[in-house]
Amino acid sequence: MRTEIELLTLSLRQFAAQRDWAPFHSPKNLASALIVEAAELLEHFQWMTEAQSAQPPADQRAEIAAEAADVFLYLLQLCDQLDIDLVAAAKDKMLRNALKYPVPSSGAP
Repeated sequence: MRTEIELLTLSLRQFAAQRDWAPFHSPKNLASALIVEAAELLEHFQWMTEAQSAQPPADQRAEIAAEAADVFLYLLQLCDQLDIDLVAAAKDKMLRNALKYPVPSSGAP
């Protein structure tokens, strides 16, 4: 059975193929588009306080969700182009981070 990420990736491939976008979906172009979308996501928080950013108004929250989806979709397409298993890469990164940043000890021997 395919995972939701695999199904979404297949849908993205089909969506792009139907529009003949393959020539534009190089890893470089997808990474560039990802950064643009990440900036658009950040723009929603630009002048907010920490408290405001934790609870944006409903209409703005919907816009934030749309921008987050754009970032996610471009990241999936980039990983698809480079044959990167994003879930496996994320799990590996979490393990490496756990080694790099261990939980502080309580001070007891």
